[in-house]
Amino acid sequence: MNEKRKLLNKIRQYDFTLKELNLYLDTHPNCPRALAMFRKYKQLRMNAVNEYVSRYGPLMPEQNNDADHWDWIDDPWPWERS
Repeated sequence: MNEKRKLLNKIRQYDFTLKELNLYLDTHPNCPRALAMFRKYKQLRMNAVNEYVSRYGPLMPEQNNDADHWDWIDDPWPWERS
């Protein structure tokens, strides 16, 4: 598996973990362990997304990096990238 796909898979794993922690925290809002895990995975996801965007381009329109060009439309689309 190439580095780009590995990084995208890592982001997806972080998304899944954060969603599960979100659901748990909805019913256990004062759990310090879950809150700490949520903060940890939120930071890990942010770091992975920033790395992906800087290396391969935006995953979402608001991550457009070029002030003179709308790079969101550059092929391939994020979900088509391998």
